[in-house]
Amino acid sequence: MDSTIVKAHACTAGATGSSAEQEALGRSHGGFSTKIHAITDGLGTPLGFVLTGEQDSDIGQAENLLAFAPPEGVQKLAADKGYDSDAFIETLQNQAIEVVIPPRSHRKQSRTCDWFIYKKRHLIERFFNKIKHYRRIFSRF
Repeated sequence: MDSTIVKAHACTAGATGSSAEQEALGRSHGGFSTKIHAITDGLGTPLGFVLTGEQDSDIGQAENLLAFAPPEGVQKLAADKGYDSDAFIETLQNQAIEVVIPPRSHRKQSRTCDWFIYKKRHLIERFFNKIKHYRRIFSRF
């Protein structure tokens, strides 16, 4: 589970009858951009994705991404520190999912993380690298 930011072309916003929220556009100093939140399986195959504005947090879409997981269940979930939330970790533990999320440095109660499994996160980074080779995605036309 991870997310990436995609810059939007200058002409993408402003269509008649649409809003930036409907088009998953966020405004920043550099212009419009979109955040792609995605979840992949253990082999790097995408299971699902959600588009939001750039300013939206990763943890805000975590539950939505978890819904894309196969119905037979997930055994382990690897994500970066952006998904380190007590409520989300409790949700995963209630579903008997092993949490592989490194703790943030300012946590009062530190948790352990299986760094060997965490290294497998490169699969979702490779997925984002592959899809950003397509013009409609890397510049959001």
